[in-house]
Amino acid sequence: MVNRVTLIVLDSVGIGELPDAHEYNDEGSNTLGNIAKQLKGFELPNMQKLGLGNIDGVNDYKKEENPIGAYGRSLEMSKGKDTTTGHWEIAGLILERAFPTYPNGFPKELIEEFEKRIGRKVLGNKPASGTAIIEELGDEHVRTGYPIVYTSADSVFQIAAHEEVIPLEELYRMCQIAREMLKDEHGVGRVIARPFIGTSGNYKRTPNRRDFSLKPFRKTLLNYIVESGMDVCAVGKIEDIFGGYGITKAVHTKNNMDGVDKTIEYLKQDTKGLIFTNLVDFDMVYGHRNDVEGYAKALKEFDDRLPEIIENLKDDDVLIITADHGCDPTTPSTDHSREYIPILVYGKNIKAGVNLGTRKSYADIGKTIAELLNVKADIAGESFAKDILK
Repeated sequence: MVNRVTLIVLDSVGIGELPDAHEYNDEGSNTLGNIAKQLKGFELPNMQKLGLGNIDGVNDYKKEENPIGAYGRSLEMSKGKDTTTGHWEIAGLILERAFPTYPNGFPKELIEEFEKRIGRKVLGNKPASGTAIIEELGDEHVRTGYPIVYTSADSVFQIAAHEEVIPLEELYRMCQIAREMLKDEHGVGRVIARPFIGTSGNYKRTPNRRDFSLKPFRKTLLNYIVESGMDVCAVGKIEDIFGGYGITKAVHTKNNMDGVDKTIEYLKQDTKGLIFTNLVDFDMVYGHRNDVEGYAKALKEFDDRLPEIIENLKDDDVLIITADHGCDPTTPSTDHSREYIPILVYGKNIKAGVNLGTRKSYADIGKTIAELLNVKADIAGESFAKDILK
């Protein structure tokens, strides 16, 4: 009997290039493996105990003789390699067509319409690193009050603004205006508020980022859980990724460890259903900045907290740890990478040492959660619940 599943997405912790990685210029990407290669002797003992090193293709972490969890990996069926695509697929929604991207910036008419609606000009309108563009245009932004609009290799419309120049509420309002505009052929996955503070030469992004995602175009696992009378408790940017659709409780977080704290707080409550957590620092703070040592340290911090998460599981709880894409900090690219994701499953009701092999779709995770919770869900994916339930 399973009453609750805690699903933790380690944002961007991919485990090796997918067969179609060449179509995305991601040959050689292996976020977890390449970090271990670069930092000799790097281990994640608690995830390894669950079976991390036993997953097919994971050759840089020690295999456990008697892993205490079930383990496997998954292909991505959707087109794309971004956060929204990955999370939606985990929840049973497969994208036939990738979200639009803008390698040359957004069309002139779109920007002009946005300027008209917000009542001021914008700066930038090009693909850029978030830290680099505030260094480049921060002074002009402070002088003029014009927000900085930029994109990346992902399907994103990002607005950066100094919190003392454009207050947060105003920045969020601008993002909502952009979100209303960006639909159909320009339906980007996310509009992102990127506030920063500081002075010339010392600008620094704040934790007040907000994501404004497209609402899923049909029901996901989350909606079916809620309709069955259970809770979906969202931690981190999950509420944003699903546009609030199919979520009963939500809490935003300042960093990974805050995300772990909030997850444990939900575990201590007497809820039934799903606790859905995204830990974004791996991606946002380290992956996109090619900070190998920072990424490794963040992995170790999570691994060190894993026993605490497990201690707080009730007898009828199941824990699933996975990812949504890769973001290999060892490659020249600062973008996401098209990679396999790990699947680690643990609980009193879960058989130890089951190799789930290579799943055809991230959606197998969502379909499995539905079966574990005894929820009828019309979503993509093939459940592996029968393979793992005692």
